[in-house]
Amino acid sequence: MFVCSKYSYMKIRIVLVVLLSFFSLGVIAQPPPPSERGSDENEPTGTIGSGLIIMLAMAAGYGAKKVYDARRRLLE
Repeated sequence: MFVCSKYSYMKIRIVLVVLLSFFSLGVIAQPPPPSERGSDENEPTGTIGSGLIIMLAMAAGYGAKKVYDARRRLLE
C-alpha cells in the first residue's frame, strides 16, 4: 500500500491546478477577427481612440479627487 504525506498531496494538487489552468487558456482564448473588416487600406480596423479617451478622463478625475482630498486633509 502506497502512503503519501499531507505535503505530497498538496504538491500534486498544485501541479494539477497549474497544468489545468495552462491547458485551459486555449479554450477561453478569443477567436481571430474576421478577415473582411479592415481589408481596405482606408478602412479602420478598430476604435481604440474613444476607449483611450474615456480611460484618460477617468484617470484624470480620479487624480483630481485624490489631490482635492489630500489638500483638504492638509488644511484640517
